[in-house]
Amino acid sequence: MRKQWLTLALIALLALLVACGGSDGAAVTPTTALTLKPTFTPIPTATTEAPQPETGSTVEPTAISATVEGQTEGETGSEQETGQPTSEPTTPPTTTSDFMDVMTSPDYGMQAFMWWRPEVAHRDLGLIRDAGFRWVKQDFAWREIEGAAKGAFDWSRPDRIVEMAHDGFGLKILARVDRQPGWANPNCTGGGEMGPPQNMQDYADFLYAMASRYKGRIAAYSIWNEPNLAREWCNQPPNPAEYVGMLRVAYNAIKSADPNAIVISAGLSPTGGPMPVAMNDVEYLRGMYEAMGGNSQGYFDMLGAHAPGFKAPPEVSPDEVEANPDLYGRGRWFTFRRVEDLRAVMVEYGDGNRRVAILEMGWTTDPRPDSPYNWHAVTPEQQADYLVRAYQFAKENWRPWIGVMSLIYVCNYDWTPEDEQYYWCITEPTYPETVVRPAYEALKAMPKD
Repeated sequence: MRKQWLTLALIALLALLVACGGSDGAAVTPTTALTLKPTFTPIPTATTEAPQPETGSTVEPTAISATVEGQTEGETGSEQETGQPTSEPTTPPTTTSDFMDVMTSPDYGMQAFMWWRPEVAHRDLGLIRDAGFRWVKQDFAWREIEGAAKGAFDWSRPDRIVEMAHDGFGLKILARVDRQPGWANPNCTGGGEMGPPQNMQDYADFLYAMASRYKGRIAAYSIWNEPNLAREWCNQPPNPAEYVGMLRVAYNAIKSADPNAIVISAGLSPTGGPMPVAMNDVEYLRGMYEAMGGNSQGYFDMLGAHAPGFKAPPEVSPDEVEANPDLYGRGRWFTFRRVEDLRAVMVEYGDGNRRVAILEMGWTTDPRPDSPYNWHAVTPEQQADYLVRAYQFAKENWRPWIGVMSLIYVCNYDWTPEDEQYYWCITEPTYPETVVRPAYEALKAMPKD
């Protein structure tokens, strides 16, 4: 009997050692997940039901929770992609005051390019922080994360960016998410084309996985870019109802994974058209509100806008630009204050409690005579002065409805004087030496209360 007891004890001890063997106690977060997570199904959250455009396969909505079973605050592992949602619906934020502790009015952001070169990204994040700016905008290209196949995620670069920007430098991340993979729309893949997926559910699933992984670490998501341009919509005529369909599933996917994340509609390109190449941004925004049933609840928390200054100083109004076409350009959209025209549409539809986030703003210094941007080029000194004055104008005239104002750009290391983007930059694309332009120094010295 004693011998039998000892034998059982040895077997139990051996089983315990096998179960614990090989573990050093360290949690491992995989950077590539090849298994499909459960499909996320968006829920209707708008207080007014709007007609839904035909933008992909029809999905019967079901309730889904904002949390995932087994997930705790700050988790970043693959468990978030495979956890099953509970059945309680999300109650998303509805007013601007919900985000006052996250985003001041105005708040200060710069767009950077951190995807490919960690050493340059580290330097640039330091420049943003040292200038007293609190936000960094970064493109998170869908095709670079889930490009191989649906569910084949490569989180290696996004993980590094979030760790550097949020964890290391304490900056708030504004993620622009677009650029569909080839498998999501085989008809829109040539030459790096950008356009909506054939099935919006695929975009929702990706955003749900991303927002689950970076819950509490990515503060805001911008849904697509300039959909009022055909070149950003698979070279199809811009369609605000189709974009609203995208916005709705994106909003619900993100909020179900991270209720505190801010969802921002795509920045619209300031333009007068013509169709089918482009749609006037004010006309497009009206089309969005009509497609939303006049109510943006359940579609976005903040309206995204683009606000290049063109040739006009930042204080010049759209009315003044319209009255002086030979001086400023033939259209009231050729001014930083075009944002006020978009704001007027929001107020018209009773949406004045929501804020506006400027996702791109700046002035170009492009000196090339043959460049289409040369007609509205300013000097580097004017660029510096106008950027500072733009923030000052917003502080004095757009509070409390203005949110983050993200300027372009901390320069991409790969840009050269042959690229038009090079001339919007406030730094030089150099490394390891750091060379800044007058605009950076002026913005660094600018009060940011």
